[in-house]
Amino acid sequence: MALCDNKYQGIVPVPKAIGNGQDPDNNLYWGCGYGIRTYFKKSTKWKLLKKEKKDSLIMERLVFKHTSKNYYLIADAYNGKHIKQCTKDFLNSSCGKLTDTLTINNTILGIAGNSGLVAYIGHDGLMDFQLYEDYTNTDSKRRNVIILACVSKRFFGPHLQEANVNPLVWTTGLMCPEAYTLHDAITGYVNGENNTQIRQRAAQAYNKYQKCGEKAARNLLVTGWE
Repeated sequence: MALCDNKYQGIVPVPKAIGNGQDPDNNLYWGCGYGIRTYFKKSTKWKLLKKEKKDSLIMERLVFKHTSKNYYLIADAYNGKHIKQCTKDFLNSSCGKLTDTLTINNTILGIAGNSGLVAYIGHDGLMDFQLYEDYTNTDSKRRNVIILACVSKRFFGPHLQEANVNPLVWTTGLMCPEAYTLHDAITGYVNGENNTQIRQRAAQAYNKYQKCGEKAARNLLVTGWE
């Protein structure tokens, strides 16, 4: 995910303390109460195995393991200044051009394009910049994707048209990309639920915290290509 950044992203400014894209600890999308790190650390479904500082691009990486199933979750906090690279890495992972592994407790985990599910969370940078690279699928594998960013279906859709992805959840309008929506969507994925069920979980979570009405949440959070 791309850290919220008042200076380097075309967002409606948030308070300075939570809008510094170089400060994961206090960032709206990472260290705050509904940020990825804080929310998943408090979840009874996930156990944090490792937290590490990476570099000036990926400022922090978290490795979680599901408490009852054999699933791992790797969350990367990209420097908000580098939202364009974060977006490229997500798209290249989705189509299989970017693959990687990491080892945790003698277990080798596939990440990026080696994952079954790839998610992008944060500001929709494609509203601000253009990408001209080709994201055609390279290996015939169909990956699941979640994109929690404003109007993500419209802006990410053209880039993913030939990527052979299954969009579990993406958006039709403006939204707040906080962790509860992702958390509950992933719960459905881990449980082997279908697109419709996963989308429903996401909408219920979004309505619970945003109090926008479940119908509005379902109109905002959609699934598939239709």
